[in-house]
Amino acid sequence: MNVGSVLLLTCALVAGTSLGSDGGLQPKPKPPCRPGFSESFYTVFVSRDILQGRSILKDTPLSPERVKFDACQVTGAVGFESSDPNFSVRPDGSIYTEQEVANLSEPVQFMVTAKGHNLDLHIWETTVKLALAGHPSSTSINPMAREGSINLRGHHLQPRVISFPRRHQSGSSPISLRRQKRDWVIPPINVPENSRGPFPQMLVRIRSDKDRDIQIRYSITGAGADQPPNDVYNIDPVAGKMFVTRPLDREERASYHVKAHAVDMNGIQVESPIDLYIYVIDMNDNRPEFRNQVYNGSVAEGSKPGTHVMKVTAHDADDDTTANGIVQYRILSEMPHNPSHMFTINRETGDIVTVAAGLDRERIPQYTLIVQATDMDGSQTIGLSNTATALITVTDINDNPPEMTARTFLGEVQENKLGAVVTNLTVTDRDQPDTPNWRAVYKIVHGDPQGHFTINTNHMTNDGMLTVVKPVDYENNRSFMLTVVVFNPVELAKGIQSSPQSTAGVSISVKDVNEPPYFPSNPAMIRFEEGVPAGTTITIFAARDPDIFTRQRVRYSKLSDPANWLQINTSNGEITTMAMLDRESVYVKNNIYEATFLAADDGKPSATGTGTLQIYLTDVNDNAPVLVPREAQVCERSRSGSRVNLTANDPDADPSAGPFVFDLPPYPQAIRRNWTIVRLNGYYTQLRLKLHHLESGVYNIPILVSDSGNPPLSNRTVLKLKVCPCDENGDCTTIGAVAAAGLGTGAIIAILICIIILLSMVLLFVMWMKRREKERQTKPLLIDPEDDVRDNILKYDEEGGGEEDQDYDLSQLQQPESLDHIISKPAGVRRVDERPVIAESQYPVRSALPHPGDIGDFINDGLRAADNDPTAPPYDSLLVFDYEGSGSTAGSVSSLNSSSSGDQDYDYLNDWGPRFKKLADLYGGGDED
Repeated sequence: MNVGSVLLLTCALVAGTSLGSDGGLQPKPKPPCRPGFSESFYTVFVSRDILQGRSILKDTPLSPERVKFDACQVTGAVGFESSDPNFSVRPDGSIYTEQEVANLSEPVQFMVTAKGHNLDLHIWETTVKLALAGHPSSTSINPMAREGSINLRGHHLQPRVISFPRRHQSGSSPISLRRQKRDWVIPPINVPENSRGPFPQMLVRIRSDKDRDIQIRYSITGAGADQPPNDVYNIDPVAGKMFVTRPLDREERASYHVKAHAVDMNGIQVESPIDLYIYVIDMNDNRPEFRNQVYNGSVAEGSKPGTHVMKVTAHDADDDTTANGIVQYRILSEMPHNPSHMFTINRETGDIVTVAAGLDRERIPQYTLIVQATDMDGSQTIGLSNTATALITVTDINDNPPEMTARTFLGEVQENKLGAVVTNLTVTDRDQPDTPNWRAVYKIVHGDPQGHFTINTNHMTNDGMLTVVKPVDYENNRSFMLTVVVFNPVELAKGIQSSPQSTAGVSISVKDVNEPPYFPSNPAMIRFEEGVPAGTTITIFAARDPDIFTRQRVRYSKLSDPANWLQINTSNGEITTMAMLDRESVYVKNNIYEATFLAADDGKPSATGTGTLQIYLTDVNDNAPVLVPREAQVCERSRSGSRVNLTANDPDADPSAGPFVFDLPPYPQAIRRNWTIVRLNGYYTQLRLKLHHLESGVYNIPILVSDSGNPPLSNRTVLKLKVCPCDENGDCTTIGAVAAAGLGTGAIIAILICIIILLSMVLLFVMWMKRREKERQTKPLLIDPEDDVRDNILKYDEEGGGEEDQDYDLSQLQQPESLDHIISKPAGVRRVDERPVIAESQYPVRSALPHPGDIGDFINDGLRAADNDPTAPPYDSLLVFDYEGSGSTAGSVSSLNSSSSGDQDYDYLNDWGPRFKKLADLYGGGDED
């Protein structure tokens, strides 16, 4: 084998196996799968012969057995990491070298860490040791066999001393190693969790061989020292003693990896760092915890033993590779109690299955199980336990068919009743209500061939409602005997020996009621010729009474007869005419006349029925044709000749109507001399003027019209024809229309003269009115209409209240000078304008003279004083103003009424203020606008 060959190392896996039995008969099942390494410590031995003169090449597999990690079939890749950069672990667990090494004369130890995305947040670690087979240090591989190791119970032996490995002298070997090997493999340090101390508690002592020559300072780094969680471990820098400072919890962190350092007093490294691995030994300090406190499951009734029901799971935070974390389950109690238990549980997996037959929902719908989970492999003495409740619901199957509560049901129904419930059919079904296993379906299998009845299921009570869907007749069926079956909409479960349906009989009695008479033919039609005289019997319109078992009389009456042509015999229904039947009447539609009659029996209560009689009237020739139109208009002069199109109207039907024959009578002879009849077809003819000119006027032309009846009927009709002068378009002119009305030329001229005189009079009247309006506008007004209406003098036609109102004393409206007559009056109602007998308030004295500048201000001042004076008469009393006096510039107002003198000067009106400005402008000769 050359230098480049591959060296395979054999990995010795220490795997503990144990065999167990249940009662000594069956092998003990394997514990449930838990993710993690198969071992916490792997040792690899390499043969010396293989390594002599050989090298371990890069990317060479070291162990065909690999590092085994069980992911328990959890999806997702698992990654491995090595704490030694010289080695790596592939995804399949194979260990490879990353550096070329000459030999393995010194043991090598490193840690392998497993992480997975889909497992959980835990980190799994194991230790791998590479040692030379037969090396002296290989005898110290077992970490529990060395001096100073810590046992599981926490009792400390003499702590061992870990020395830094010696360095090789330079040049002592022809081939220098890149990795400094230790003198021996340092096993991990095991520390039990939850130790009671005292703390700090010494774990190990670290020393260097150079401490004999120089002073050494020791330190540790890594998780638990200077990295989180901090200050879990510390070291005496002089003595090198390493301590743990507080109790450890494996559930928080299961292992620690720290490095020990040795430096001189100047801080210069004198030894290479060594790796220390500290494992926390698990203690049974956690109870199993169920994921749910209450579990709900279900199982169908009648399930066979071994049927899976549900699964309960409990988790123990302790190490699940040891008995501390291995949980087993058992059922503590089962409610309700049965002579034999119905369920059992798998001790390792927590699966609950049926163990006995006989599950019946109708007897026990639900079971309650108390399930216990215990660690320490289910030991009831040293294991920790916890409980949960499992509720198992027994689901329903269709193992109970519906059963009728009676063999025969009774019912009663009135005849002709529709939608009535005859009776309710009741059933019992022990299956779960409101499920297809419980719902009942009813069916009539015998006794109702015509389908008078149906059965609807009441979904609330499961009763069957027998209902009438087709009226029954007492005269035909006095009773019914039905056979009814009931079943579920789903089939019965397999293995049920009962019949899937139940049968019962239903006896129904029909109750007789008074039914109304009915007309066998309704409507009934008969044919008659029109013109039947009054008193003619046309038919017997009789009704029948369906109550054949009771003898009742039927009376008839008329309900509707639009033309009042018919009458009916009240006893036998004979119909006779009261007037002649006329097909051309407005009450006849499409030759049919309808009348409605009423038939009533003498039952209690009485019942009535109606019938319609239709009389089809055949036509006879009883109407002579009538000329259409009766009036026409033609021109007195026409190039094509004056002609009028005529036709006839006959209310009779064919063949008693058209075609028609038109003719002119022989007398008077002037008719045939001036006019002629030209046949166009059987229904239209044309009256033509033989002369070239005919005076304007109205002409009455008799025309004979005959129909085609047998015998035919004729009619002489006078056509009123107006002849008038026409314009170039052939239309009558206005004068021509008047002339055609029968007026002569002189009369027409007289009418025109009267119209002209009337129009002239209207024109003269309009001109006279305009002239008066103009004169009225030229005369100036005394008062401008734009002034306030309160400034105008209003004249009322009302002088007073009559003779009794003529004699009055105005002095009574004035303010009295003394109060003697008021004081001396007896007590009573006083006049509203009397001066009160109280002390008068002092108000401003009115000016004796009017204001020379504005008489309007004087009037306003007087009005204001009167309004504020409490002793003044009411608002509707006469107010008397003081006389202006001889000194007033206005003088006497009577001068305004004088019209004899034209030289009077009105300029003083300019001094009366703005309200008299317009009057001053008109009479005072002021400035004009």
